Amino acid sequence: MQTRNRVLDDLARVAAGALGVAAGMRREAEEVLKAQFAAVLGGEGLVTREEFDAVKAMATKARAENAKLAQRIDALEAALAGRKAPHRKRAPAKKPAAGK
Repeated sequence: MQTRNRVLDDLARVAAGALGVAAGMRREAEEVLKAQFAAVLGGEGLVTREEFDAVKAMATKARAENAKLAQRIDALEAALAGRKAPHRKRAPAKKPAAGK
């Protein structure tokens, strides 16, 4: 009976060691995959969340300024339309030279 327990003890140690190795391999595989994933995403020109938020804020500000300028242009055009343009006499059109 003593030898049988020793065999079971050895099998238990081997199984525990195999599980430890498997867990270590899993962690290592995850780290490699994360590194490769980051390299692929980095090569695609993706931006960080902070960079995206900064550009989004700039775009929002630019749209607001664009709307203000559009209103200003509309007001200036309306003011110009309210004025009458001065009448100018046109110079007579030149006649083309004959034979040329």
